[in-house]
Amino acid sequence: MDNIWILAQAPGEQTPSGITSTPVSEQETQTTTVASDPNAPTAQRPPAKPGYGNMVLIGLMFLVMYFLLFRGPRKKEREHKKMVQSLEKNDKVRTIGGILGTVVDIRDDEITLKIDESNNTKVKISLTAIGRNLSKEEKR
Repeated sequence: MDNIWILAQAPGEQTPSGITSTPVSEQETQTTTVASDPNAPTAQRPPAKPGYGNMVLIGLMFLVMYFLLFRGPRKKEREHKKMVQSLEKNDKVRTIGGILGTVVDIRDDEITLKIDESNNTKVKISLTAIGRNLSKEEKR
Protein backbone atom coordinates (compact mmCIF):
# COMPACT_ATOMS: atom_id res chain seq x y z
CA MET A 1 0.00 0.00 0.00
CA ASP A 2 2.05 2.84 -1.23
CA ASN A 3 -0.69 5.38 -1.65
CA ILE A 4 -3.67 6.08 0.57
CA TRP A 5 -6.39 8.28 -0.84
CA ILE A 6 -8.53 10.51 1.38
CA LEU A 7 -11.68 12.13 0.06
CA ALA A 8 -12.58 15.42 1.69
CA GLN A 9 -14.69 18.43 0.93
CA ALA A 10 -12.76 21.53 0.01
CA PRO A 11 -13.27 24.50 2.33
CA GLY A 12 -13.88 26.92 -0.50
CA GLU A 13 -15.18 26.89 -4.03
CA GLN A 14 -12.04 25.40 -5.55
CA THR A 15 -13.83 22.74 -7.55
CA PRO A 16 -17.34 22.71 -8.96
CA SER A 17 -18.35 19.54 -7.12
CA GLY A 18 -16.83 20.63 -3.81
CA ILE A 19 -15.07 17.28 -3.32
CA THR A 20 -11.39 16.69 -3.98
CA SER A 21 -9.07 13.76 -3.67
CA THR A 22 -5.40 13.95 -2.84
CA PRO A 23 -2.88 11.17 -2.20
CA VAL A 24 -1.41 10.95 1.27
CA SER A 25 2.04 9.55 1.83
CA GLU A 26 3.03 7.39 4.78
CA GLN A 27 5.01 10.25 6.35
CA GLU A 28 1.86 12.40 6.67
CA THR A 29 -0.20 9.78 8.48
CA GLN A 30 -0.25 9.23 12.21
CA THR A 31 -0.73 5.89 13.87
CA THR A 32 -1.74 5.15 17.41
CA THR A 33 -0.71 1.99 19.19
CA VAL A 34 -2.34 0.60 22.28
CA ALA A 35 -0.62 -1.74 24.70
CA SER A 36 -2.64 -4.92 24.93
CA ASP A 37 -2.30 -8.48 26.05
CA PRO A 38 0.08 -10.27 23.67
CA ASN A 39 -1.88 -13.51 24.12
CA ALA A 40 -5.19 -11.91 23.19
CA PRO A 41 -6.62 -13.04 19.86
CA THR A 42 -6.53 -10.40 17.18
CA ALA A 43 -9.62 -11.58 15.32
CA GLN A 44 -13.00 -10.33 16.50
CA ARG A 45 -15.55 -12.79 17.76
CA PRO A 46 -18.63 -13.31 15.63
CA PRO A 47 -21.87 -11.94 17.10
CA ALA A 48 -23.67 -14.32 19.44
CA LYS A 49 -26.47 -16.29 17.84
CA PRO A 50 -29.81 -16.49 19.62
CA GLY A 51 -29.99 -19.86 21.32
CA TYR A 52 -32.43 -21.91 23.31
CA GLY A 53 -32.10 -19.59 26.30
CA ASN A 54 -33.99 -16.83 24.51
CA MET A 55 -36.70 -19.24 23.40
CA VAL A 56 -37.17 -20.48 26.97
CA LEU A 57 -37.44 -16.90 28.20
CA ILE A 58 -40.10 -16.08 25.60
CA GLY A 59 -41.97 -19.26 26.53
CA LEU A 60 -41.94 -18.29 30.20
CA MET A 61 -43.28 -14.83 29.32
CA PHE A 62 -46.21 -16.40 27.44
CA LEU A 63 -46.89 -18.74 30.36
CA VAL A 64 -47.02 -15.83 32.82
CA MET A 65 -49.29 -13.87 30.47
CA TYR A 66 -51.61 -16.90 30.24
CA PHE A 67 -51.97 -17.08 34.00
CA LEU A 68 -52.49 -13.34 34.37
CA LEU A 69 -54.83 -12.72 31.44
CA PHE A 70 -56.81 -15.92 30.94
CA ARG A 71 -56.68 -18.15 34.00
CA GLY A 72 -57.95 -15.59 36.55
CA PRO A 73 -61.13 -14.60 34.69
CA ARG A 74 -61.93 -18.24 33.88
CA LYS A 75 -61.59 -19.17 37.52
CA LYS A 76 -63.96 -16.36 38.54
CA GLU A 77 -66.40 -17.43 35.82
CA ARG A 78 -66.40 -21.03 37.14
CA GLU A 79 -66.97 -19.83 40.71
CA HIS A 80 -69.87 -17.63 39.57
CA LYS A 81 -71.43 -20.49 37.62
CA LYS A 82 -71.11 -22.77 40.65
CA MET A 83 -72.72 -20.11 42.89
CA VAL A 84 -75.64 -19.62 40.48
CA GLN A 85 -76.22 -23.37 40.20
CA SER A 86 -76.37 -23.65 43.99
CA LEU A 87 -79.15 -21.03 44.28
CA GLU A 88 -82.40 -22.22 45.86
CA LYS A 89 -85.77 -20.66 46.56
CA ASN A 90 -85.82 -18.13 49.42
CA ASP A 91 -82.08 -17.34 49.06
CA LYS A 92 -81.28 -13.67 49.48
CA VAL A 93 -79.13 -12.34 46.64
CA ARG A 94 -77.61 -9.09 45.45
CA THR A 95 -77.44 -8.33 41.74
CA ILE A 96 -74.49 -6.70 40.04
CA GLY A 97 -76.64 -3.56 39.85
CA GLY A 98 -77.06 -3.52 43.64
CA ILE A 99 -80.68 -4.72 43.86
CA LEU A 100 -81.38 -6.90 46.90
CA GLY A 101 -84.03 -9.57 46.58
CA THR A 102 -85.24 -13.03 47.48
CA VAL A 103 -85.26 -15.84 44.91
CA VAL A 104 -88.82 -16.90 44.04
CA ASP A 105 -88.35 -18.96 40.87
CA ILE A 106 -85.37 -20.35 38.96
CA ARG A 107 -85.62 -21.19 35.26
CA ASP A 108 -83.02 -22.18 32.68
CA ASP A 109 -81.62 -18.73 32.00
CA GLU A 110 -83.55 -16.39 34.28
CA ILE A 111 -84.36 -15.93 37.95
CA THR A 112 -87.41 -14.25 39.44
CA LEU A 113 -86.62 -12.07 42.46
CA LYS A 114 -89.06 -10.60 44.95
CA ILE A 115 -87.66 -7.18 45.78
CA ASP A 116 -90.50 -5.69 47.84
CA GLU A 117 -92.54 -7.67 50.39
CA SER A 118 -95.29 -5.11 50.94
CA ASN A 119 -96.22 -4.61 47.25
CA ASN A 120 -95.19 -8.12 46.17
CA THR A 121 -92.92 -6.64 43.46
CA LYS A 122 -91.09 -9.22 41.37
CA VAL A 123 -88.34 -8.81 38.80
CA LYS A 124 -87.03 -11.31 36.26
CA ILE A 125 -83.27 -11.12 35.71
CA SER A 126 -80.61 -13.06 33.85
CA LEU A 127 -78.41 -15.58 35.66
CA THR A 128 -75.36 -13.48 34.88
CA ALA A 129 -76.84 -10.52 36.77
CA ILE A 130 -76.51 -12.27 40.16
CA GLY A 131 -73.54 -10.82 42.00
CA ARG A 132 -73.57 -12.51 45.42
CA ASN A 133 -75.59 -15.03 47.35
CA LEU A 134 -76.08 -13.34 50.72
CA SER A 135 -77.78 -16.37 52.33
CA LYS A 136 -74.70 -18.59 51.84
CA GLU A 137 -72.33 -15.87 53.05
CA GLU A 138 -74.27 -15.36 56.29
CA LYS A 139 -73.86 -19.05 57.15
CA ARG A 140 -70.06 -18.84 56.91
